[in-house]
Amino acid sequence: MATIPTIQSYKKQYQLNEQFDTILIGSGLGSLATAAILAKEGKSVLVLERHYTAGGFTHIFKRRGYEWDVGIHYIGEVQRPNSIIKKLFDYVTDGALKWADMGDVYDRVVIGEKTYDLVKGVQNFKDQLISYFPDEEKAIEDYVELIFAVNKTSRNFYMEKAIPPLLSKLTGWMMRRPYLKYAAQTTDEVLRSLTKNEELIKVLSAQYGDYGLPPKQSSFVMHASVVRHYFSGGSFPIGGSSQIVETIAPVMAKTNSSILISAEVQEVIIEKNTAVGVRMADGKTFRAKNIVSGAGINTTYKKLIPDNIVQKHKLDEQLKKVNPSVAHACLYIGLKGNPDELNLPKANYWIYPEKGTHDENVADFLENIEENFPVVYISFPAAKDPDWSNRYSGKSTIDIITLLPYELVAPFENTKWKKRGEEYDTLKEKLSQRLLEALYKLEPQLKGKVDYYELSTPLTTKHFVNYEKGEIYGLDHSPDRFKQKFLRPHTPIKNFYLTGQDIVSAGVGAALFAGLITASAMTKKNLLDKIF
Repeated sequence: MATIPTIQSYKKQYQLNEQFDTILIGSGLGSLATAAILAKEGKSVLVLERHYTAGGFTHIFKRRGYEWDVGIHYIGEVQRPNSIIKKLFDYVTDGALKWADMGDVYDRVVIGEKTYDLVKGVQNFKDQLISYFPDEEKAIEDYVELIFAVNKTSRNFYMEKAIPPLLSKLTGWMMRRPYLKYAAQTTDEVLRSLTKNEELIKVLSAQYGDYGLPPKQSSFVMHASVVRHYFSGGSFPIGGSSQIVETIAPVMAKTNSSILISAEVQEVIIEKNTAVGVRMADGKTFRAKNIVSGAGINTTYKKLIPDNIVQKHKLDEQLKKVNPSVAHACLYIGLKGNPDELNLPKANYWIYPEKGTHDENVADFLENIEENFPVVYISFPAAKDPDWSNRYSGKSTIDIITLLPYELVAPFENTKWKKRGEEYDTLKEKLSQRLLEALYKLEPQLKGKVDYYELSTPLTTKHFVNYEKGEIYGLDHSPDRFKQKFLRPHTPIKNFYLTGQDIVSAGVGAALFAGLITASAMTKKNLLDKIF
């Protein structure tokens, strides 16, 4: 097979060999990681992305001379040389992806007028919390100990997903059981077993926006995973999140593997219950020994698998057992002035109303969006990236995110992107101004510095990621979600696999790990041991 360009547009109709070892649908990090690992096993891989840019939630977009990262705001564990996340990133990029440490404070929790810093280093984390809550020292010590205990059980739970189905039926329960004991409990239940201090509970669960569900709805294992992930601090990819696909693509190229953009898959071709290829939106077909979908389980089974196959294996029944995660709005801001001139922090803000629990505030907002935002997250990517000013001198960017129900924008779902009408634009402007107010309250020096802003809604996410209700984290992370054994790479269709955050959990690290699990399942090798 002749060498093919690594990232090219399908619309240019490059003459590709129509037979590959593996075809992956979608170019999110789960698919990219799967592709890179398979390529390093000597396999030829084709990644098909329906949009004009690759990377899924790791892609960037540019507007008016600015650049924004749409999904990566900070990553944990990459400063620890022997962490699984660091080893995996180094493996799929041949060590080319570099990271900038955000410093001692990675998250700053603001509740009313009070601020609580979350600092890197386990002992530092505990000491800082104890300084805020001196009467809760035992609860804080027990909490951190429990975080480690829960995460210790997670490795076997997730690696069990890679073993063959028959072996899973025989021995899988032993690998899953310790983790499921914690997964069955909500975050709120566990925290209230440790302390009755409402403010401490609110602070400890302040990162719930990283996985979408407030404490009474989320599984404690999801909470524990996020908290543990940042104990060593937060980091940001040097050069922006676009460097992820830019450093993975050359690894794929070594086996003549490629990423095609503007390449929409219409259907997986299944013959005698075996996936043999994909049919594109224009009717062209590509064939491969294996097909992998990283498009999310809902999109995969509702849009990509023929109806008769869905009915045969009762895949629609699986979908009734899981729910989509939350949707969100993000205000992308461009400012005049570099990060130092504007005195932009590297730490993220998590902003909450003074009164009420997280669950109560979410419920109030969903009932009436004129209520206080239940959470406002502010990230300063230009300040986090040491290479930013080399690329965009005299400019800075900020992202502000909040929860936003899909139902609010559902009346506009049949309109076209960027042409959704005056009512939609008015709604966006009102939300934008409210989010700007939250920013100015904490960083008043930024008034008058904003040069451009643009709000994305759940409809934007739906347009670009093809999730049914614009959900940001795929499936929700309730206790019931972790019980579902079908959330794994293997499917009832021979040579057809799943990857991405739906088979693991929320976030970039989870999607990366999903790539490892899927590649391990396909090759029947313990690739984690090989990588280490």
